Amino acid sequence: MSIDYSEKIPNNVDLAGDRKLQRALESWQPNFLNWWKTMGPAVPTEDVYLRTAVAVGREGWAHFDHVAMEEYRWGVFLAERNNDRRIAFGEQKGEPVWQQVPGEYRADLQRLIVIQGDTEPASVEQQRRLGETAPSLYDLRNLFQVNVEEGRHLWAMVYLLHAYFGRNGREEAEALLQRNSGDLDSPRILGAFNEETPDWLSFFMFTYFTDRDGKYQLGTLKESAFDPLSRTCEFMLKEEAHHMFVGTTGIDRVVARTAELMRSHDTDEVAPHGGIPLDVIQKYINFHYSVSLDLFGSEQSTNAANYFTAGLKGRWQEERRRDDHVLTEDAARIDLVRDGELTTDEVPALLALNHDLRTEYISDCQSGLKRWNRVLEQGGVQRRLTLPSVGFNRHVGLFAEHHVTPKGDVVSPEVWAAHQDSWLPTEADKTHVRSLMRPVYEPGKIAGWIAPPRAGINDKPFEYEYVHFP
Repeated sequence: MSIDYSEKIPNNVDLAGDRKLQRALESWQPNFLNWWKTMGPAVPTEDVYLRTAVAVGREGWAHFDHVAMEEYRWGVFLAERNNDRRIAFGEQKGEPVWQQVPGEYRADLQRLIVIQGDTEPASVEQQRRLGETAPSLYDLRNLFQVNVEEGRHLWAMVYLLHAYFGRNGREEAEALLQRNSGDLDSPRILGAFNEETPDWLSFFMFTYFTDRDGKYQLGTLKESAFDPLSRTCEFMLKEEAHHMFVGTTGIDRVVARTAELMRSHDTDEVAPHGGIPLDVIQKYINFHYSVSLDLFGSEQSTNAANYFTAGLKGRWQEERRRDDHVLTEDAARIDLVRDGELTTDEVPALLALNHDLRTEYISDCQSGLKRWNRVLEQGGVQRRLTLPSVGFNRHVGLFAEHHVTPKGDVVSPEVWAAHQDSWLPTEADKTHVRSLMRPVYEPGKIAGWIAPPRAGINDKPFEYEYVHFP
């Protein structure tokens, strides 16, 4: 399914065939462009080597070229429609999927779309000034690619709000540009998207851990009985893969450079040599992982159960599950604290859907730890990085009332206070990391705290001039 770039708003949904919708989105477009100019990347550029979607099929879907960012063609792209698709779960399992919003689910579907849509511009706002300290042109280009695609994901949600939710949807689409990350009066909806991204280590952690949460949330919406939402999320997942690649390989390279400095100077204390110590990397992992776990919500959730039963949100890879996809008679075990220890308890499976999704996420996160530890092993370093306990530093769900160490021990508030600086980034840690953030804009050069990538973008070398400045 090709994308029409002759239109003012590139799309593959035949906007020209719905003049009312086309006019509504064209009236929203100037507001979006103004938001991009005021809240998007702060570094002025002439053009950037970016990929642009040209189709939604499996092969050859993206085109790479130097593009002026303010002229990037943001648009509306849905995956190809399967006319035989049926609802895969819930009480309407086996019935045809919906092409319009059923009235009884209108409010819930709108809320799900608004929450997802709110995260997209939020991350752009969080990363607005990162380009000012980019460690290389390669990394600067990757940042900008993530940013323009988060902008396109905003367009994806705004299209659904305009096309299927009437006046309320149009008002919510406007509000997506009125909230801002970290704004005291009008913050973004989810707490993790009001945290600043002040340095590139935080950015790599965000794109690894928090964007990975986004992958799993999109995966549940891809299963939705509301077919336009499903098809929208299916294509977003294709773009999202690059964002997680940036995080995975970014941390690879930080760890590799730290290992190199440890070896060459024969010390764990690499900070005086311009590196990021493994202890600090571990603390950043602890923080970003725990904040991202909170995004999955409470371990037991009647909302998640109701969404599943209604067909609004499925489970990760729903159709690969070997059960009845209704779950009314099933049970599941969830993590919790009982009598001062971490344990598990059996609950109805429908109430444990957030926990189920989080479990899939945790397993996926472990793959990164294996990669980074392999880098350490290859660098001759004995130390290993780990994921902290699922109960560590939690502010949402059943662990929020407890103090749990990275190893999973439940401790008193006094013990937590005495040790938290060894588990979470301190001001001194953050100050050191920020002190290393100096821009390197010369092609082929890179900052001293991070290793170069193994390969460039789209068969281009690392030395390629990915970004041109005015």
